[in-house]
Amino acid sequence: MTLQAQNPSSHNQMLGNRIRHPPSTNFDDDFETPTAKRLKRLDSTDSSLSRREESGAEDEEERETTPINTPRRFSREIPDSEAETDDDEEFLPELNRKTDLESALPLVKTDKEAIAEYEATRAAEAEDLNLQGRLGQRKWVAGKSSIYVDAFNLALETVLEDESHLFNEAEMAVFQQWRDLSYEGQYLYVRLFLRKTAKWHRIKRLGYYGDIADLPAAARDLLEPRKLPAVTAPVQVNPGEAEAPKDTILGDTFKFADSSENHIDTLEEASSLLNLDELKAIAKEAKVQGKNKRELLKALHKASQGQGGLGWATLKRSDTEKSVMSEVGAFAHEESVAEKENLHGTNVNRDSHFVRKILADTGPCMRLSAPALRLFERVHLVFYRSTEWTEKSLTTIILARISRRNFPDYIVSRSTNIFASRSDLLEFEASIRTQFRIDFILEFNGTVRKDGLQAVKDTFEDVYPRWKVILQEEQRKEDRVYESGEGAYLRRFSPAWVYTRIVHKGTYVLGRFKEHEREYQMLTELLDQHLFHAARRGAWYQRKALLEEHYMWALKPDEGRSEEAQKKHWKKIALQTCEDGLQDRECHIIYHYDLQKRVMKLEKALKVVKREQHDFGHVRLAKPVERNVEGIRIEKEHTPSRNGNRRDSDAAGPRRGCKTIWVDEREDGGECRVEAMCLSWYRDQGWKGYHSEGGIVRTLFGYLFYDVLFTYIPNVFQTPYQTCPLDLHTDAFYPSRASEINHRLNEISNGDASRLLQELYDREKEQQTCIVGVDWSFEIDDLQEIVKCFKGEALAIVCKVMAQEYQQRGGGIPDLFLWHPENGEVMFSEVKSENDRLSDTQRLWIHVLTGAGIKVELCNAVAKKVRTQR
Repeated sequence: MTLQAQNPSSHNQMLGNRIRHPPSTNFDDDFETPTAKRLKRLDSTDSSLSRREESGAEDEEERETTPINTPRRFSREIPDSEAETDDDEEFLPELNRKTDLESALPLVKTDKEAIAEYEATRAAEAEDLNLQGRLGQRKWVAGKSSIYVDAFNLALETVLEDESHLFNEAEMAVFQQWRDLSYEGQYLYVRLFLRKTAKWHRIKRLGYYGDIADLPAAARDLLEPRKLPAVTAPVQVNPGEAEAPKDTILGDTFKFADSSENHIDTLEEASSLLNLDELKAIAKEAKVQGKNKRELLKALHKASQGQGGLGWATLKRSDTEKSVMSEVGAFAHEESVAEKENLHGTNVNRDSHFVRKILADTGPCMRLSAPALRLFERVHLVFYRSTEWTEKSLTTIILARISRRNFPDYIVSRSTNIFASRSDLLEFEASIRTQFRIDFILEFNGTVRKDGLQAVKDTFEDVYPRWKVILQEEQRKEDRVYESGEGAYLRRFSPAWVYTRIVHKGTYVLGRFKEHEREYQMLTELLDQHLFHAARRGAWYQRKALLEEHYMWALKPDEGRSEEAQKKHWKKIALQTCEDGLQDRECHIIYHYDLQKRVMKLEKALKVVKREQHDFGHVRLAKPVERNVEGIRIEKEHTPSRNGNRRDSDAAGPRRGCKTIWVDEREDGGECRVEAMCLSWYRDQGWKGYHSEGGIVRTLFGYLFYDVLFTYIPNVFQTPYQTCPLDLHTDAFYPSRASEINHRLNEISNGDASRLLQELYDREKEQQTCIVGVDWSFEIDDLQEIVKCFKGEALAIVCKVMAQEYQQRGGGIPDLFLWHPENGEVMFSEVKSENDRLSDTQRLWIHVLTGAGIKVELCNAVAKKVRTQR
């Protein structure tokens, strides 16, 4: 008898994206994202554990003796200088990183041209339009507002309208001061808010913003000290933090921006203002040398320690950039007098010579003040229901409404009680900071040392009691307050969601310290709760079974059993744990294969009779067929090196990671990519197909699950312009719709895919409704042939993987999708040239497809001839 039913709809589990770090942490400013194609993907559920989870349970024991191999830290130097022109590329985040809202909105142009076109078409139709008039009536007043300011204020006013209880008197006063700012001051602040918020900006270089006619006046608005009412409530202290960070607390006064004259007093801070050429000029004058910025700074610092003065000791900040300084205002100069007197006094910092020289060269600088910045970040967290946002988050929602596209019919619902109280919001923010600190130690700071592990363990111990309390509160809400499925998405904004991830990390550290009994206890508690991070349940079952098999027999009382009997007893428990995992409807299908392998291993060790052993033959993985396809490769003539000779690496052929060019002999003999060449070969063998890289799978999923995607679930449709629910890319999608999804999977298994496909096509094709993943350019006849060639159960398994973790499994699908109408067969083919190798996500998809009984081939492109072109 098998535990894994033939019907794939009996297994539920969702793998979600990990929560993003707030922009205030500058996490993504410090670490560059490496090229995604060749990066070994850590499982989205995370990092440290996922490496051992996917490698097979038998290998997990090795982590006890081997050091932690963490991803190397990708350094990002401080940019050399700001752009002289308003270049969006300088400050836009990476395009592959989206908020939940952006992922749900259609693909619309959000570049400078699109925004300029929007502003041009909204030329003043009336003299006095308020915010709602500009957005709701789609009217525009040139020179009095912008898409950025309107979107920023829309977020603020929406939050204050229904959720003002989340902010205290001082914070409400900041909002009022914001409303009283001039338009140009608001515009300058918003544009800086969308850039690197911790960065200093030279005021004289901010003049390229076209909407700012009087830059010094706008800067004065932001730099002016403003008074706030006193707040008597005590500062909230949260688990994992000894005290709240100072930059999150508003005092009696605040500024929207800080001045460099008051805050830059170290060489390291001052040097961040310089580009490499400017730094070289100062180094040359100081008679020091270095190959790069780091070496130059080190040499300057060393020189400053060896000299009492370098001729700049009497140079005053006011001696340069006088016109700019006077325009910014005397108040900034007056506030810096005391500091300058200290710099010229007997206790002068030796680095101050270079600091004064740098500030003299750069002119006055400004950056957003941290307390006000953190407050506006909190507003955006509440508005976007996300811990990060981008410029596109602000503009896409406005541009989507004028995109002249058709959207599905669904009920828009925005809950106003996502955070029950201000205390809950502050604790959620603090939990994110704590999570970031743990991630930095375990994942982005090189090899983890014992002190780092201990710091994570201490944090885990601090968080654990609070986690238990909130778990009970959330379970009570689930049992008595929420309607069915209503709370799934909202739970992502509970501190318990973040604390559960911290506890998950803590189990890893307990294992590193060989505290296996405590680790076993925590894994048991994680599995006992079903509200948070269901995506990790498979990994928890794997680790729990491993501990039971190898460690627990020596840690628990033997109750009179001999050593061998004790080992056998715990192996039986491990076997039961694996069975529980396979029967757990929330255990994702990608973990089933490893659990099944451990079941067979344990049954063999326990000498279970054959007739009582589990039979997993129907899901045994078949190895993909290796196939060589010969073609003519085109090699471009390489550029000679400086000595006139070809480099040895060039002579060896194309470099790893470079796209190869081939001749399409079966079409017109023109140049093509390797996938097109192989696709032509398959066509000669009677196959039809596309080089879609998952496009066909996503399109089929959108067709077949349209009704499920747009069924009413509270809080997941917050605008009328969405192509999918907000929770599709999270771990809340599957459990919120488990009944509907399983019903649809049963229909697909029973052969109803063709009917479902045709019904949606007839209803939506003419208006080409924006549906996530659906590409209307695919011919309906081809799609009908495909679903008829697909075995119903196999197609259901593929759709189930997409439903369980749409975001993570959208990539890695083999390059070519092929079907053979005469044989009634579908096949996936992963094309590899000599420069390519399989990624982890590709291997996982190959496992899923072969486990579902779908044919998969690895198609190796072999050059039978190489042509060289200039």
